Amino acid sequence: MATKKSGGSTRNGRDSKGRRLGVKIYGGQLILQGSIIVRQRGTKIAPLSNVGVGKDHTLYALINGTVQFSYDKVNKKTYVSVI
Repeated sequence: MATKKSGGSTRNGRDSKGRRLGVKIYGGQLILQGSIIVRQRGTKIAPLSNVGVGKDHTLYALINGTVQFSYDKVNKKTYVSVI
């Protein structure tokens, strides 16, 4: 007699890879034109001056400069700009 129950098929084993979202360049760091600042789903962080938005809500620099994050307490929203 077998000491182990037979294997059978499993319903597990399917998991997608992480999407590598998040902030790529932090406040105060230098950035080159076209470099990605934030990869996100939806506009959790909104663009201000010299920041472009991709079709997947990715924020990127339009000019060379320094990244600056700010928070608006009234709207409870984080903004990013390049100066």
